[in-house]
Amino acid sequence: MSTDLPTIELSTGALIPQLGLGVWQADDSDTERAVRFAVGTAGYRHVDTAAAYGNEAAVGRGIAASGIDRSDVFVTTKLWNADHGRDRALAAIDASLARLGLDHVDLYLIHWPLQDTARMVETWQALIEIQEVGKATSIGVSNFEPHHLDAIIDATGRAPAVNQIELHPRLAQHALRSFCADRGIAVEAWSPLGGSGAGWGSDSTPNTLITDPTLTGIAERHGRSTAQVMIRWHLQNGVIVIPKSVHDDRIAQNIDVLDFELNAADMDAIATLDTGDRVGAHPDDLNLGAPD
Repeated sequence: MSTDLPTIELSTGALIPQLGLGVWQADDSDTERAVRFAVGTAGYRHVDTAAAYGNEAAVGRGIAASGIDRSDVFVTTKLWNADHGRDRALAAIDASLARLGLDHVDLYLIHWPLQDTARMVETWQALIEIQEVGKATSIGVSNFEPHHLDAIIDATGRAPAVNQIELHPRLAQHALRSFCADRGIAVEAWSPLGGSGAGWGSDSTPNTLITDPTLTGIAERHGRSTAQVMIRWHLQNGVIVIPKSVHDDRIAQNIDVLDFELNAADMDAIATLDTGDRVGAHPDDLNLGAPD
């Protein structure tokens, strides 16, 4: 990688930049412009998208327009729920690569575990095939709980390189992070700033972290934004973090976190915010888009 961003070595030996750009809920025009700015100007070297986001083509155009070599940009995309199963998964990666304009991705994730263990295992076996033929350098999962991880590891002997999960100061996921660490699985956070809007899923709650007085107080003491404090918290916890924005000033601000550290008192104070509240659905409660 050609930047000073910290990296984490995955079980495959690949290096993933610990801080990247997320593009969930960004339309094509915003995505292309945000990716071009993030990679070409702000110094990002990691972009996370998904087939379900509908903006893979825009991500590809943004990377191509950035002026940065493809080999210096870590690209992640995800297999959508309707494409679980071997044949559908093998077709889905080809469709994603065509939209991205790439011959491989650096990381390919199962987006959601769904509630069909046999099909989930079949899908994971397909991702192993995808990696073996070079269409993905590393493979992993998203939103997998320990029982999902055990199922695919026991069936194939292959652990995912990454598990991307909802993770933020109100949902620190200590038990799941420890489970993953014991199996050499890197943890990546989605909604690392607590998400937006009113939440989704039956047990979700609105995000109020940006205005939380504990976080705003720490931010004021460091002369930083609340978002920067939360990004720093993820980095210091060894978590991969992909904050989403389509605004140039926020994209630039979110990566400007390498020249300060939270002290032990800051980290202890943030630890008190862990209520277990989600802004998204629990993986065991959602079977959205499951194939027939």
